[in-house]
Amino acid sequence: MENILNFLGSISWWIWIIIALILVAIRDMFLNKKHTISHNFPIVGHLRYLLESIGPEIRQYFVANNREELPFNRIERGWVYASSKNENNYEGFGTDRDIYQHQHIFIKNCMIPYKMDKDHPNKEDKTFLPCAKVMGLYNNRKKPYRPGSVINVSAMSFGSLSARAVESLNIGIQKANAYHNTGEGGLSPYHSNGGDVIFHFGTGYFGVRSEDGNFSMKKMKDLVTKNPFIRAIEIKLSQGAKPGKGGVLPGAKITPQIAEIRGVEVGKDVLSPSSHKAFTDVPELLQFIEDIANETGLPVGIKAAIGKTEQWELLAKLMVETNKGPDFITIDGGEGGTGAAPPSFADHVSLPWVYGFTAIYKIFQKYNLTDRIVFIGSGKLGFPAKAAMAFAMGVDCINVAREAMMSIGCIQAQICHTNRCPSGIATQSKWLQKGIDIPLKSDRLAQYFKTFRKEFIEITHATGHEHPCQFTMQDIDLNVDDGELTRTLEQSFKYTKTPVEYTCAQDLKNCTYLGGYYKNQIEQQAS
Repeated sequence: MENILNFLGSISWWIWIIIALILVAIRDMFLNKKHTISHNFPIVGHLRYLLESIGPEIRQYFVANNREELPFNRIERGWVYASSKNENNYEGFGTDRDIYQHQHIFIKNCMIPYKMDKDHPNKEDKTFLPCAKVMGLYNNRKKPYRPGSVINVSAMSFGSLSARAVESLNIGIQKANAYHNTGEGGLSPYHSNGGDVIFHFGTGYFGVRSEDGNFSMKKMKDLVTKNPFIRAIEIKLSQGAKPGKGGVLPGAKITPQIAEIRGVEVGKDVLSPSSHKAFTDVPELLQFIEDIANETGLPVGIKAAIGKTEQWELLAKLMVETNKGPDFITIDGGEGGTGAAPPSFADHVSLPWVYGFTAIYKIFQKYNLTDRIVFIGSGKLGFPAKAAMAFAMGVDCINVAREAMMSIGCIQAQICHTNRCPSGIATQSKWLQKGIDIPLKSDRLAQYFKTFRKEFIEITHATGHEHPCQFTMQDIDLNVDDGELTRTLEQSFKYTKTPVEYTCAQDLKNCTYLGGYYKNQIEQQAS
């Protein structure tokens, strides 16, 4: 035995490498029945699979130009990264964007911008920018809510995101006076760090689920009572990634903690059907909204990706007839988001945000309902220029998901659905999560929101307005390809935004229903 060990020890390291390669070649030629390339080209064929596995990273860092990538190009990611770190996010030597490209946005500035007086709230806080509307005020909900920020964290569940990622986002929104949408995975301890929360549920009713898988009003009431930081409730009808499609949460992914939060059994597959059990048509949906609002006292809204509009027309008619309805509507873009989906759904089902929002806003405007509803946009709107366009079209708030993820370290690896997210954000791997420093990442989310709001305010003032709610469709031009160089949003989408009732920023600051800021003021007075 000793002689054998001595012999093996005398073999040079490079001979061991040759032996290993010979063994791989033998395996490829005689044992491999699955992969044609490595069978036909032993050893060398593995290089092809290696390069393919890191293809997105190679293209992202070495091949694609600054404006080429999707869903977010290098310039967009770089702006979010720099903004979240409070670094220089400026461009030098002029834009490298093709400003004659189809659908390029032009924001029309005034000759003399809006000028703040010495007591203006933005003199003291350059990032103060709450929503101009109050959720639930028209419908006389017991607890109306004015979001303290026009930019907020969109629906992303604990389970889809890691515990440390969710906690970073939640602490970050508390620092930024924004709100955090829970996603349909239920309210977790990681959503409960002091920031305003919108509780969101879908067809699985996770967190408010009865033993037979139906919606439980008792659990909803208990949840709201025990967690007063829940400021509103959102019913998910569909989402941009996979509208009209349910999902399966594999039993292998259901830990005891996730099972407790979602109200399901450990180790047992859970089906999220494509449609709700709590209602089957539009009148029942309307009643369901009112029941939840009456039992909890909170504003209640709906979220959907948009396709056919007949049922939306019916909803608007019923709202006029009954004087009831959702307090807010979140329109999700068919561009998809953090949710994993088959390519056929992600690429083709539901309308892109600009077309979907236009279709729905026109319907509610026709029935004179726009003043009753807080419209929330969700679909790659986390950049000031895109937000300006959205507000000019009728949006009151925006929700961001992937942009928020990038602010806490997402590198757009596009493997969210594999549980191997290298940044530790979209994975349940304890090892990968360790790379997330919660205090640091929460600061970066907060700084991204504050930088966004500061630049958005500056753009708003440049156009002669005090608040983005005052944007009109005449303030924005789009490049078009039909023989004209540009058209206004009004000309392009063939409607005029309903003016939002607005007085001044100081009135928003003094609002009793203001989220984030108001709560912090009360706590300071109490101490």
